[in-house]
Amino acid sequence: MSPFPIHRPTRLSLGPLEAEILNILWDVGTTSATVIHNQILADIDRDLTYSSVATVLRRLETKGWIAKRRVGRAYHWQPLLSADGAKILQSHEHLQQFLAASNPDIVAAFADTLDQDSLAQLEAITKRIQAARRAQANQKKIQAQGPEKGQGKQP
Repeated sequence: MSPFPIHRPTRLSLGPLEAEILNILWDVGTTSATVIHNQILADIDRDLTYSSVATVLRRLETKGWIAKRRVGRAYHWQPLLSADGAKILQSHEHLQQFLAASNPDIVAAFADTLDQDSLAQLEAITKRIQAARRAQANQKKIQAQGPEKGQGKQP
C-alpha cells in the first residue's frame, strides 16, 4: 500500500487534457512541452496546437500538479507526485465528499447495495484501520513511559 502523499495539489480537479498530459508525464518522466505535444500528435486523429499544450502545462503548475525547471532554452516539466499518489488523493477526496452527506441512513443504504466482494473489501479496510489505531495507541503508550532504565542519559 502506498503511503498518503505529503504533497497535495491546491486543486485536485483535472480536465480531460490535463489528465492526459499528466499521464504522459508519469509515463515518460520529466520532459519538455515539445515531447508532450509530439506524443499527443502521434495519434493522427488529434489536432492540438503547441500553445494549447503550453497553456495546460501552466494550468497544471498553478494547480500544484507539476513543476518546471529551465534546461537550456526550454522548460522541462515534472510531476510533483506519482500516479499512485494522485489516485490516493483523489480517492480520499471522493470518500470525504461521500461522507459529507453525514446521514448514516444514506451511507447504510449505499452499503446495502454492495456485492459480497465489496463487503469483504470494506471489512478488510476496517480491520486495517483498527490495527493501525492499535499500533498508534501502543506507540503513544511507549512514548509516554519514557526511556527504560539503562537506556537513558549516560552518567
